[in-house]
Amino acid sequence: MAEKLLEINGVSKIFRIGGMIRGKKLVAVDDVTLSIDSDKPVILSIVGESGCGKSTLCKMILRLHRPDMGDIVLDGKSYLDKKGYNPLQFKLDVQPIFQNPYDSFSARKPVDSYLFNTALRLGIAKNRDEASKLVDEALKSVGLSLAVVKGKYPTQFSGGELQRVSIARALITRPKLIIADEPVAAIDASMKMNIVNLFKELKDKYKVSFIYITHDLSTAYYVSDYIATLYRGCLIEYGPAKEIMDEPAHPYTELLMNAVPRVGDKWKEDLVLPDMEDKEYSISYCKFAPRCPYATDECRKERPSKTRIGDQREVLCYHPLVNAKAKN
Repeated sequence: MAEKLLEINGVSKIFRIGGMIRGKKLVAVDDVTLSIDSDKPVILSIVGESGCGKSTLCKMILRLHRPDMGDIVLDGKSYLDKKGYNPLQFKLDVQPIFQNPYDSFSARKPVDSYLFNTALRLGIAKNRDEASKLVDEALKSVGLSLAVVKGKYPTQFSGGELQRVSIARALITRPKLIIADEPVAAIDASMKMNIVNLFKELKDKYKVSFIYITHDLSTAYYVSDYIATLYRGCLIEYGPAKEIMDEPAHPYTELLMNAVPRVGDKWKEDLVLPDMEDKEYSISYCKFAPRCPYATDECRKERPSKTRIGDQREVLCYHPLVNAKAKN
């Protein structure tokens, strides 16, 4: 059995909306289990509509939120082991890339100062000269250079260029895992494929795994090794990207595939699932049953357990579409 770089074991996150007396509990992430092997770098895309729990799950991996239930294990080290937690080592191993690159840099500071700060503050470089070499190498790996970037401010870059700088900053630590939360959402359509192409190149060059959180299913199809679909906080389908997107097993995944046919397109919230209701997060049976065209009485009584399809696929459904098609 392959060793795991990342294990997400039965993780849940609950938020309270409103006051203490009349407030409601929202299960933003509901008993999610996922893993990434350490022997081969991969790109795992986590997809789903707004409010499905993608970013909350991302923030728990980054230690920005604490799970209310379950555990996350990074390179054999449990997040529950507070005494064994080394903040510096964690920053070296795990790096984020956020949605809007302009929010990651102050308009008052040149962008190269952030890269130098990362190299020097985390002890990767001993002095300015060493840092210059590291920063230049990282920038060249994303199609830029220190000579091009030096002394310039965020407003002097396009969104795509600045996102490349963000990626270069993440690479300076030589991380084992990069978590990219909607990294192409704020970028022009013409630049989206350049960024996702870069992820594929860097995965192989630096042997780094990516968690790619996205609305953009067409880029997910192109860049991913594996895809995990979330719905109302639940992981409803997981497996190899091509298999899932060519032949989805869950009705919700099928709905998403039909809604986004082209590179750069997103599904609109009112296109796929209008009238999102808080109560759907707290449903104890299948959360998609109220909207599912294939739902039966069984689906409305109890939440299904995971069904295995082949060696690597899992689906949270009583009536997986792949199995149904195989019978016909």
